[in-house]
Amino acid sequence: MGSSQNAAPHPEPTPEPQRAPGSPPAPRTPAGRDGLAALLAHPERAVVALDFDGTLADIVPDPEQARAHSGAVAALGRLVPRLRAAAVLTGRPAAVAVRLGGFASVPGLDHLTVLGHYGAERWEAATGALDAPPPHPGIAALEAELPGVLDSSGVWHGPWTGTAVERKGGRALAVHTRRAEDPQGTFERLRDPLTALAERHGLIVEPGRYVLELRPPGMDKGVALADWIRETGASTVLYAGDDLGDLAAFAAVDQLRAQGLSGVLVCSGSDEVTELADRADLVVDGPTGVVALLGALADRLADR
Repeated sequence: MGSSQNAAPHPEPTPEPQRAPGSPPAPRTPAGRDGLAALLAHPERAVVALDFDGTLADIVPDPEQARAHSGAVAALGRLVPRLRAAAVLTGRPAAVAVRLGGFASVPGLDHLTVLGHYGAERWEAATGALDAPPPHPGIAALEAELPGVLDSSGVWHGPWTGTAVERKGGRALAVHTRRAEDPQGTFERLRDPLTALAERHGLIVEPGRYVLELRPPGMDKGVALADWIRETGASTVLYAGDDLGDLAAFAAVDQLRAQGLSGVLVCSGSDEVTELADRADLVVDGPTGVVALLGALADRLADR
């Protein structure tokens, strides 16, 4: 379920039809248009799931400074009560995503779930409860070795200076190259040594937008999304993401559509990752476009 390599080829897009002012943008594929129509016709059977960084929040050089788009919480507060449920699905720790997103104690978000660490952690807005498994033992060993690997790779000097390490609550480590003078060159320079380091400790490397995340295997956004959709009993899903880690969620939605569910795949577009745009039913202009889409859906459903 989690691998995008086994997904059926995405349908060829057709020209986007004209839409009325204030309406949600129309998906460019027949499957996407059917999914949007199903969501609008029966929102009580529909769920919306969203990535955080790059989708609800702009990508920033310092991950700790990321915040949900200024209109995101308000749009969700209007939309979520009209849906079966909603989720934020992120590689961050769930508690961090809740804090940076401002999702706690918000009117209208009782049916919001935050699935952190690719679904390994779970926070429920209705109760404020956080469910998290114990840390993977390989993370502590990896953290001890990582400085030496980075030092031997030479990333503290020359065009690679600016590499930063993000520690994710003892459950993952992320090495960011966005602030380096040569972000892509630094990313490529580190990919092989970090992959070897991860493999020595039973971990995997998840590449993203100028970031290499080292984390435990066995869970990805596709697995987490499919499990959550089945739990909700929804018949329609809209999923929005921006990065390579979201390809697994796209593949999960494709497979669920093949089983009879309706779905809309939304890409929060950027010039850094093109794979999602190629696979999406609908491409919007980054987090601003995602929030506008959520608001337009809330407006349409409010008119029912």
